[in-house]
Amino acid sequence: MNSNCNVCDLELHHHRADDGPAYLTILLVGHIMAPFLHIVFVNFRPDPWVLALMFCSATLALCLYLLPRLKGVIIAFQWARNMHGFGQVK
Repeated sequence: MNSNCNVCDLELHHHRADDGPAYLTILLVGHIMAPFLHIVFVNFRPDPWVLALMFCSATLALCLYLLPRLKGVIIAFQWARNMHGFGQVK
């Protein structure tokens, strides 16, 4: 996370995203991948190692894609609600 915005120079160092983005990523990826896993297993019956390799790589790619974006969402939500020091006037 950058300490300042590159465009408006807003200080971002006091955000408190903590574990929120990780929890949201797990929640979203689980809800996206579980139905697909069921559909693929029931309709195509691939070998277990093919299924594991396919869904592990898809899950990893989706997690790596969503995690930084969800962190930005959490920080943007905090900024919009003036939480954790974003509303302080200097």
